[in-house]
Amino acid sequence: MIVVWILLGLVVILAIWGVTAYNGLIALRNKVEEGWRQIDVELKRRHDLIPNLVETVKGYATHERGTLEEVMRARSAAMAGGQSPVQAAESEGMLSQALGRLIAVSEAYPDLKANQNFQALQAELTSTEDRIASSRRYYNALVRDLNTKVESVPTNFLANMAGIKRAEYFETSAVEAQVPSVSFGNQAPGTFGNAPTPPVVGGPSTQPGSVTGPTTQPGQSQSASGLPQAQAPDPTVDRHAPNE
Repeated sequence: MIVVWILLGLVVILAIWGVTAYNGLIALRNKVEEGWRQIDVELKRRHDLIPNLVETVKGYATHERGTLEEVMRARSAAMAGGQSPVQAAESEGMLSQALGRLIAVSEAYPDLKANQNFQALQAELTSTEDRIASSRRYYNALVRDLNTKVESVPTNFLANMAGIKRAEYFETSAVEAQVPSVSFGNQAPGTFGNAPTPPVVGGPSTQPGSVTGPTTQPGQSQSASGLPQAQAPDPTVDRHAPNE
């Protein structure tokens, strides 16, 4: 009789665990789907901004037809329906590269850079890129949690029974590396307000100890190599050894 009660208790415990684990898997799957919908909303916002940006550039840079058409082709490919997260990441990466070339072209047109509509569109585009990056991190964290459950014992048995499979990550390292640089009016390219952004590849280095240009401080002169040379010691510093 005792054995029967023990077996019955084990069955009840196992049933409770199974229900709890199953509900957890379903909840994670739904969260992953919700996270992807958030990314999709931000991507759609990005796609909607591009035609206005292209039209604005077209009014000032009529000779850049090839670049403008490339951006629109990449936009059309990114908007194609039925794409998986991996496919969407690839097409969005191509779109970001095309946008990067478009922004680079705009640097040659001062009147375009000073256009308020162009500035506003670039600001909106930069803000959207930030939201996409934030949504991507949230989504990928959920995917990691779901995939861990799907692959781990014993929840993998429940996942197979329920038809819950691994989800795909939205890996956009290529996209983030090609985020368009934003320039407003007379500000340097890649700056927003007073906060500088990383320079374009091939530009001056910003690593500690690197030489970024012939910059001098008061009381210094330039050497032939471009490095500042001290003219005189600082009178406020005591350079004598302390008395014994």
